[in-house]
Amino acid sequence: MQINMELLLLLGSILFFISMLVGKAGTRYGVPVLLLFLVVGMVFGSDGFGLNFENVQVAQAIGSVCLIMILFSGGLDTKYNEIKPIVWPGVVLATIGVLLTALVTGLFIYWLSGMLFPSMGIGLVTAMLLASTFSSTDSASVFGILRSKGLILKNNLRPLLELESGSNDPMAYMLTIMFMQIIRSGGNPDYGMVAIMVVVQLLVGAVAGYLLGKLAVKIINRIRMGNTSLYPILLLTMGIFIYSATYYLQGNGYLAVYIAGLVIGNSKFSHKRSSMNFMDGFAWMSQILLFLTLGLLVNPSELISVFIPALIVSAFLIFIGRPIVVFFTLIPFRKIKIKDKLYVSWVGLRGAVPIIFAIIPLAAGDIPHARWVFNMVFVITIVSLLVQGTSLPMIARWLGLAEKPPSYKEFEDFDFEFAEEIKSAMTEIHISEDTLNYGKNLIEMPLPDKTLVVMVKRGAIYFVPTGLTELHAGDKLLVISDDEDALKETYKNIGISDYSYQKNK
Repeated sequence: MQINMELLLLLGSILFFISMLVGKAGTRYGVPVLLLFLVVGMVFGSDGFGLNFENVQVAQAIGSVCLIMILFSGGLDTKYNEIKPIVWPGVVLATIGVLLTALVTGLFIYWLSGMLFPSMGIGLVTAMLLASTFSSTDSASVFGILRSKGLILKNNLRPLLELESGSNDPMAYMLTIMFMQIIRSGGNPDYGMVAIMVVVQLLVGAVAGYLLGKLAVKIINRIRMGNTSLYPILLLTMGIFIYSATYYLQGNGYLAVYIAGLVIGNSKFSHKRSSMNFMDGFAWMSQILLFLTLGLLVNPSELISVFIPALIVSAFLIFIGRPIVVFFTLIPFRKIKIKDKLYVSWVGLRGAVPIIFAIIPLAAGDIPHARWVFNMVFVITIVSLLVQGTSLPMIARWLGLAEKPPSYKEFEDFDFEFAEEIKSAMTEIHISEDTLNYGKNLIEMPLPDKTLVVMVKRGAIYFVPTGLTELHAGDKLLVISDDEDALKETYKNIGISDYSYQKNK
């Protein structure tokens, strides 16, 4: 059946809308949003409501583009001062850790196929290929779950986990390609050339990402757009260009685009705030599209035959393989405590990236057991999101690594932001009858020094107040202060408890 463009757009918009509604409900009940996006795709797929999507090449293309956007946005949001104390542990986990995960898990899969499931009929190289596809933690899952749940972790754990997940995909990608080439070469693989190729791609990707990121900042600051709405589009274009250019330079584009995001996000450039907000929204749209596409691609009925072996592999990876690798690779870093290592081990989330990498041999068409690899990875991903993704806050509290989140919340009546160079606090407070006992006019309110009420909302009207402005019950005030602690203490003293608070970072 031929589907016209209008029907495709209608179905796509409905799927996106349903995914967002389901995701909102899932957040309330502690279910990972990304898993729900995946489930929505499966429900509407060929074994569900019958949307027949079997174009593996299109799925691979969509997955690659979405992954580029997710990695680029993740790099933009990562601050140098946050990752600086943990950069070397993060790099080690993202490189040696991925390699060891692939080797340890691959050997276990090979042993499992020979001892318990000989009917699988896979060799050592195929087992290594399968392990390579899910050897990295998934950036979309880690970024999405940690940030959506608002986890405040001690000991720089959050930047460590985000750095690892944002930078370890290139190594997993290279291992996947490497074992595909070994399979294709038959009995005479050139291991030396393969190893050189991996090293060159990672080095070229890192250097290209840094240099092209610096160049992108200069270009954005030099160009004077007549329409300021074009700056976010320019930033998006730069990310796509950096990935593509690095590919033709024989480097790893995924690593390049993440490092470029780091460079750009930690630099000053024109209309940075609006561009960063745009990229954040675009990354979320990419995650929805990515998980929906992967959910549509899978045939749930095919997962039954691989469910038991995939479940065993998942258990090994979660409880044995990942912890062994994390504890071994972090031995040189003695400042990282055992509890920290246990939590890093638990946040070995698998998600969309392993499924994308599993699509590569499927799309190639000449790799034996490619569909089996894809189905195994899909089940392993679902198990990881269900077991690890739902329990991140609980495990953090159990290990004593979760800090009490500050009482910040989004403003309800004022849409206002500082430039990031301004280090001040903003609050939105509600004036009640009790508050008016401390002063009827603004000048009578006992506000601390270096604090200003810059705007008042009364009903549907906004206005700039003066000291003589008479306050009414129900007014909303937008307050800016340089003295955050004194401001909060003043609110407490005059009985104001209903206020929104944001600290500029």
